[in-house]
Amino acid sequence: MLEGFINHVRENKILDFQSYYLLGISGGIDSVVLAHLLKKGGFNFGLAHCNFQLRGEESNADENFINRLGLELKVPVFVKKFDTINYMETQGISLQMAARNLRYLWFKELYEEESLDGILVAHHADDQLETILLNLLRGTGLEGLFGMATTRDYIIRPLLPYTRVEIEAYLKTEKLEWREDSSNQKDDYKRNFLRNRVIPELNAFDPKASDLLRFSFERIKNTGKAFFHLFKKWRNDNIIIEENYEYLFYQNLRELPGRNAFLLYWLKDKGFSFFQVRDILKAWEKGVSGKYFLSGFFMLNLDRDKFILGPIEPPTQSIEVNQHDIEVIINGVTYELLSLEPDKEIDRSRENAMLDKSLLSFPLTIRNWEEGDKFKPLGMSGFKKISDFLIDLKVPLIKKNKVRVLCSGAQVVWIVGFRIDERFKVTCSTSSVLYFKKRNHV
Repeated sequence: MLEGFINHVRENKILDFQSYYLLGISGGIDSVVLAHLLKKGGFNFGLAHCNFQLRGEESNADENFINRLGLELKVPVFVKKFDTINYMETQGISLQMAARNLRYLWFKELYEEESLDGILVAHHADDQLETILLNLLRGTGLEGLFGMATTRDYIIRPLLPYTRVEIEAYLKTEKLEWREDSSNQKDDYKRNFLRNRVIPELNAFDPKASDLLRFSFERIKNTGKAFFHLFKKWRNDNIIIEENYEYLFYQNLRELPGRNAFLLYWLKDKGFSFFQVRDILKAWEKGVSGKYFLSGFFMLNLDRDKFILGPIEPPTQSIEVNQHDIEVIINGVTYELLSLEPDKEIDRSRENAMLDKSLLSFPLTIRNWEEGDKFKPLGMSGFKKISDFLIDLKVPLIKKNKVRVLCSGAQVVWIVGFRIDERFKVTCSTSSVLYFKKRNHV
């Protein structure tokens, strides 16, 4: 096994003889075997042991064993005791999750403080199988069938190709000492139940069951890589990104085979779940327009001909504009405030505003528009509710929340970026002009 292990980590560029690692070690068979393989292979490493203080003297005996092993292998040992029960209770999580979180938080500290090239863990092929089965029991997607990666960030798993049978055979051949964790024999946890009951039953039914499952999952993983390659190409070709928004036209999804998966992996990184995507597709197939769905920080709006994805815009503070201000920032856009003579050519673009300054009462206020707000759109004689005005312009719901208004007292002067009020336009009798001019950044 030693020769094969060295060839494996060399050929796949997993470990380097010039690097320095720490091995997360419990004292169990897998981590003890990995420690001896590293030592015999000539790698530079130390041991890192977590004492979760969950099994009384047994936990302390594990710690003592690791210290002796470090002396035997002539490598440094790092040990940390954790108040795991207290952490579990304060965080409101399971005991297993508490231990896992504490372990990897400490590993990250060690990685940074000791300037390591990686933290090694002794997960192997049987652990990989258990992980994938656990993911299936949780209702995983395609990526859950990939299992654990050999290298992810600073965590390295050099034993992933090896089965428990191969590891135990090496242990017996080398007559290595190890520690048994009594909790591994209990079926209280799903992983233990799979390890102690389900997988042995499968192997009793078919001795090749574990091998065939691993082979099947490897094939699925390869197919999954092909899907993600196609997904990235589809996303690049069909998702339009403008400022903070992403757009997907319905026509680019309608005839797409497996469209549920494509939509899910577009929205997944923004916090949308599989069940939300299922509801989104149902609403879309019914032709519902204007409906929206929320994740933690994002909204997906079903518009007339497209999906619009963007951040949820929280209510913003009102801004005061005083008579002598020279600029103001609205929704991240800087506007210059210019006082002009009335003989200047009128800027009729909707993103800027020229107003009769003598009709304004300072300070002006910039705020979010509210239900019930109304104004006289430029060119019209009557009042119109802002909500109706935005509907007429077919402004998507996701963008309505970002619309702001400039007010003089209680009167709406300008729907920023859309239309000024007829009452405040520049006329032949205007004596002074206040010009909100969008600054174009180079």
